[in-house]
Amino acid sequence: MSSIIFSILSIYLFIVIGYIAKRSFKEQIDDRTITLLNVYFLQVFLTFWGLLLRPIDITLFYAPFVYLVIVIIALVVSALFARKLFHEKKEYSIAMVAALIGNTGNLGIPLNIAIFGESSIPYTTIVNLMNILVVYTLGVYFYSRGTFSVKESLKNILRLPILWAAIIAISLSLYGYRPNKAIMDMLMMGAYASITMQLILFGIYLYGTKIREINRTLIGWITAFKFLLLPILAFVILSFVELDSMIKGIIFIELLTPLAIANVNLSSLYNCEPKIVTALVMITSLLFLGVIFVGVKLLPFI
Repeated sequence: MSSIIFSILSIYLFIVIGYIAKRSFKEQIDDRTITLLNVYFLQVFLTFWGLLLRPIDITLFYAPFVYLVIVIIALVVSALFARKLFHEKKEYSIAMVAALIGNTGNLGIPLNIAIFGESSIPYTTIVNLMNILVVYTLGVYFYSRGTFSVKESLKNILRLPILWAAIIAISLSLYGYRPNKAIMDMLMMGAYASITMQLILFGIYLYGTKIREINRTLIGWITAFKFLLLPILAFVILSFVELDSMIKGIIFIELLTPLAIANVNLSSLYNCEPKIVTALVMITSLLFLGVIFVGVKLLPFI
């Protein structure tokens, strides 16, 4: 359990750095500039590095397929209730998609290694790839809809380079391309810079965020959907799926992870209440410190 706690707490250092930096230098730190640099440039390195780190085995895709099915069903459930609960456009967009974009990479991968060992890496990598697809399709669309039309929101999906980078990286991997050490070292530098910048950006947005000003219904909806409805749905579906118990456990833990910082990136990029989204990420991250131990206890029963 100590390794699980360390895996969770170790990433918080850079969040604290971002918070202190914003508190110290205020308007001298431009939040949007950091977002643009990260989303349009550094995350391209992260995408290539993650997808070319190990050969992609086509047989591994069953796990992310199950993950995607659960996410789509959850999205349908969300659509049935969110429209009735949230009439303000941006709140509705957040309510629809935020809980479905979990921290499967920065937190999910080291957490699953702590629970299942290094044999989990191929599966966590490919599930994280599916989450990237969810982030830059459904995530981009719904966060865009808080400000833009349906047509512009669909265009915004195609405008982001990360989706194209993922397609190219997957194609190269399936074709058998193996980059040399120099290229991988370059990609790794950009990837770690992207991860660090995401955490720092989260800390920057935490400064000045006031939870008491957020719609309590939205807070209740996101936390209940993330830690009750989604895990229950995952538990039921995984109980009927024929998969190795470790793979089921990985999918369950990845779905249980708190809101990803990618939510902050997208809400900032499309002006969809980034302060509110930051607070929701913080709330779910704090609750996760207790929820994860319940989730681990449930793994033998899936």
